[in-house]
Amino acid sequence: MGISLLAYALVFALAFANGANDVSKSIDTLVGSGITNYRSAIIWGTVWTMAGAALAAFVASAMIKTFAHGLVQAGTVIEPAVTLAVLTGAMAWILLAARMGLPVSTTHALTGAIVGTGLVASAGEGLIWSAIGKKIALPLLVSPFLALTVSLLIHPAVRALGRKWEGACLCVMPASRALVTVDSQGGTRTLLQASSFGSPVMAVPSHCDRAGLQGLVVGLDTIHWISSGLASFARSTNDAPKIVAMLLLGSATASWPSTSSQLAAFGGVALAMGLGSYFRGRRVTEVLAEKVTRMNHAEGLSANLTTSGLVLAAGTLGLPVSTTHVSSSAIIGIGLLKGMSSVRWTTVRDMVLAWVVTLPASALLAFIAYLMFSGIL
Repeated sequence: MGISLLAYALVFALAFANGANDVSKSIDTLVGSGITNYRSAIIWGTVWTMAGAALAAFVASAMIKTFAHGLVQAGTVIEPAVTLAVLTGAMAWILLAARMGLPVSTTHALTGAIVGTGLVASAGEGLIWSAIGKKIALPLLVSPFLALTVSLLIHPAVRALGRKWEGACLCVMPASRALVTVDSQGGTRTLLQASSFGSPVMAVPSHCDRAGLQGLVVGLDTIHWISSGLASFARSTNDAPKIVAMLLLGSATASWPSTSSQLAAFGGVALAMGLGSYFRGRRVTEVLAEKVTRMNHAEGLSANLTTSGLVLAAGTLGLPVSTTHVSSSAIIGIGLLKGMSSVRWTTVRDMVLAWVVTLPASALLAFIAYLMFSGIL
């Protein structure tokens, strides 16, 4: 019972570390493009992160199977020290990287920890190396290049849309039951108006200041906020099941004893990711928001659309891509469109070095943790 409680505690600690390092990958563009400040962006990312992690309990069975038993030979006995070592190695490296302001991959850290522990516990004989290469290594290698390419391709269209929409807004007017557009010159056009009176369509009192209209304003900034929220949602939906799966490591069926235990595990992970995001998410956000390349509204929106689209697609297919790699590569791609000199290559060098070091570092930490746990359990 004590070991089980320790495993749960380490899972929640890993989720906290994940939130601290990864919330930045979806809110950095809000700060980098000047839409909002760090505090507001982090709160926004935290809310969407917790929502995505909670939903993962119902939609992420493929990801759980991959990490719970898809990397270990059938019939391999997983001793408690192995699970505890994997969790400790991944968690320690991610927390250390977050403290240093280095955006690293939870997927990479978990993979390195599993390999490192497997090598010391069974000389690697219990690992399915082909699955590690196909299901984890390949998506992790391909996703940065795919993200960079997608951001390069979609940004011209987003930039053109942004220029056309700049200064315009969409105004929902509850009192008049109307939907009105306001162009950059202040001209208004009614798109829709209800013919009968009744309850207001939306009781949100805001202002469409340009035309003096009462209603909810939807402009380019609003779309950017939404894209950032979706990126946070996609990221946590992809990451939460990898973390929770460690509680089922080596299981033949990757099934839960009961529905309540599954919901409790995901609920705890969602809360821990939220706490990590809120209390420790700023340092890495500063790196991605300010030290890679400067962004305007359209550039930040392009990066978020790339990140949310690719990560959601990967999560649906059960592919454990790294949000770190996808988001960072999308931002670099945006910078390249403005010229090589607009990208701070020293920061990119440090980020890539952190990516490379993550596998051996988490493997080494897990190796040490295994020696410690096997000696005392």
